[in-house]
Amino acid sequence: MPSDRSDRRTAPAPDPARVSWLGEWSYAHRGLHAPGVPENSLSAFAAAIERGMGIECDIQRSADGRAMVFHDWELERLTDAGGPVAALDAAALEQIALKGSEDRIPSLRDVLALVAGRVPILIEIKSRRGYDVAVSCAAVRDDLEGYAGLHAVMSFDPRAGQWFARNSPQTVRGLVVTEENHRGGFGDLRRRVSTWIARADFLAYDIRDLPSAFAAAQRARGLPLLTWTVRSPELRERAALHADAPIAEGAGVA
Repeated sequence: MPSDRSDRRTAPAPDPARVSWLGEWSYAHRGLHAPGVPENSLSAFAAAIERGMGIECDIQRSADGRAMVFHDWELERLTDAGGPVAALDAAALEQIALKGSEDRIPSLRDVLALVAGRVPILIEIKSRRGYDVAVSCAAVRDDLEGYAGLHAVMSFDPRAGQWFARNSPQTVRGLVVTEENHRGGFGDLRRRVSTWIARADFLAYDIRDLPSAFAAAQRARGLPLLTWTVRSPELRERAALHADAPIAEGAGVA
C-alpha cells in the first residue's frame, strides 16, 4: 500500500489559505430545490443564495460544446423532452422547460451571472467511460474566465482534476468519491491513485461511507472533506462529526 509519504510527494496538500473557505459553508445540492422549484434551476440557486447557502451544480455538455447546468445524460426525467442532452446545442437546451416550473435549462454562464460571487459554487463535471471530459473542462474554464467569486470544480473522473491542474492551476479542484462495495484494500489503493491523478485540493465524499479511514487520513493531511448527499438530520449529525461541510438537500438542510 502506498504510504502517506507518497501522498505528500505525488499530490501535496493545498495551501490552507487557498481552500479554507470550503469548510466554512453548507452547500445546497443542485440548489435549494423543492416541489415547483426544480433541481439545477435558476430558481433553486436563487433560493440557496437567499438562504445564505453555497451552491453545488452539475455540468453536462451541449452539442456545440457549451457547459450546461443539468444532472442527467438524458432529458426525460427532468423535462418533457427526450433524448441525450449532448444531441442539442445550447440555444435549443435553453428553451427546454424543467418539469413543474417555468424554469428552463440554464447554462453555466447564466448561473455564474446569477450568483455573481454572493455565495461559493461547486461545479461538478459529469463524466463516464469513453467520454472526452477534457472538452467539458475547457468549456467550464472558459465560462469561469474573469469570475471572481469563490468557486471550485470537482468530478468523479480524476482526469478532470488533472486537466485543471495542467491548464487552470489556480482553480480549486476536487475529487468526488463513493466507496460503494470497495472499502479498504484495493479500494483504498484505487482512491489514493485517483487522488494523485486529480491533484485533488479537496474530497467530496459519499455520506454513506463516513466514517472512512481513507477519508479521515486525507482530511488529516490537509484536504478539506465535503460530504454528499445529506438528506436528514441524522446524516447532518454524521457530517458534522466526520466532514468539514455538508452538501445537503431536503430535510438535511439545517
